[in-house]
Amino acid sequence: MTDTKRKIILAVTGASGSIYALKLLERLSVIKSPPAEIAVVFSDTAKEIWEFETGQKFIPVPPAKVFENNNFFAPFASGSSTFSTMIVCPASMGTLGRIASGVSDDLICRAADVMLKERRQLIVVPRETPYSLIHIRNMEILTRAGAIICPATPSFYRKPVTIDDLVMTVVERIVSLAGFESDSYHWMEND
Repeated sequence: MTDTKRKIILAVTGASGSIYALKLLERLSVIKSPPAEIAVVFSDTAKEIWEFETGQKFIPVPPAKVFENNNFFAPFASGSSTFSTMIVCPASMGTLGRIASGVSDDLICRAADVMLKERRQLIVVPRETPYSLIHIRNMEILTRAGAIICPATPSFYRKPVTIDDLVMTVVERIVSLAGFESDSYHWMEND
């Protein structure tokens, strides 16, 4: 059963961690009520990094549709659109900083700006370490504006064995934060 009303945006930036976006798309396609549409936007370098890190080209599988990062005619560039959630995964600190500063110079930043101004859900998954004071302040600005900061920091509750196990701890958290039903591990609730 597809959630016929739920449309989400997945922005993939040039930060290392394309595997998070790959696994998130795979997970969203098999959840009980997947979104009706997933608009996928890559930053200028994200596709190259995706191919380098995953060893494969991105091929959209419905309900995913790709939009170019310079396409301000995408429906979610406007507050009148019906997209309810945006996930920036992985989020580079450059993109995070532009969003925090309100610089809407590309579709990713404009869509994030729309989510914030319309009080819709914006989940930012930074993939950086360590954080500088500038990074922390930009994350504070976004948090105060209503975004959820979900660092790509794996958990070890379930005693992960593989890299995929580690990645999925973050992916399941994102799925849960986005309001989709998740069978993820919940501390002291899954025994």
